[in-house]
Amino acid sequence: MNENLPKRRLSLPAALLLLAALVFIGFMLASVALMVLQSLGLLNLESRTHLLWLTVGQDVLAFILPAVVLARFLWQRPCAALRLNVPPSWMALAAVVLMQVIALPAMNWIVDWNAHVVLPTALESVLRPMEDAAALQTELLLNVTNVWQMLAGVLVIGLVAALSEELLFRGAVQGTWMDYSGQRHVAVWGVAILFSAIHLQFYGFVPRMLLGVWFGYLLLWTRSLWVPIIAHFLNNTIVVVSSYIAACNGADENIVDTIGLPALGQLPWVAMVSMVASIALVVLASKYFSRKNDDDFSAL
Repeated sequence: MNENLPKRRLSLPAALLLLAALVFIGFMLASVALMVLQSLGLLNLESRTHLLWLTVGQDVLAFILPAVVLARFLWQRPCAALRLNVPPSWMALAAVVLMQVIALPAMNWIVDWNAHVVLPTALESVLRPMEDAAALQTELLLNVTNVWQMLAGVLVIGLVAALSEELLFRGAVQGTWMDYSGQRHVAVWGVAILFSAIHLQFYGFVPRMLLGVWFGYLLLWTRSLWVPIIAHFLNNTIVVVSSYIAACNGADENIVDTIGLPALGQLPWVAMVSMVASIALVVLASKYFSRKNDDDFSAL
């Protein structure tokens, strides 16, 4: 339970509406900056370097600042409110790394399944162009052909994105939801759905939502935002580094993305084993961290 004292008492809807307003203002400021830079000829959206800088600016204005402003406005101890005051334990880091390895085949299979979901024609005509546009932007960001481009990708796509998104979604939204309502599991799943939906890539909605659930429970169990930040960073960094390795080898397809995908007509046995092992790890982690939290509380 968060024992941080509030500066101001707002209802949960009011607190979340305030955060939504701050995020909206951040996106508007980023949009204005984008238009100004384009009008001055200082921004080329087909340039990966410019797109990386644009991503950093948007992350700061629309994700990091709203989370920090809300925490400072609502709580006596903003860092505690965002769960930044608790360092990650070695067991938490071990669980993050182990899950990243164990769940990879299952996640690849879920990603492939979600990408091939057939939607009604009317809905498909709306969602598919959005998906294609997002895919083009992602492809440009992951177009790394040398080690410096890879390191820039790790810094922006790995570190900045992980820090900013976790500060907003897990630190600000989930933390506020849990502190104000006590509905911990509802908060985890609700924020995970929001986290996936706001990316506007619905042919990757399910795997991204499941990632959000994992990050949310890591925060709930460990009480440290650093743990989901590290998990998010590791997930994104693997994508960047594997894209670089594929480019260096002249491969058209990232081999990491194919692990666990069955040959045509075969059952996804590897993915199924991976899924069962991942669920087992989640159960074990839940029991371990719940027991540890009870022991820590008893020692106070």
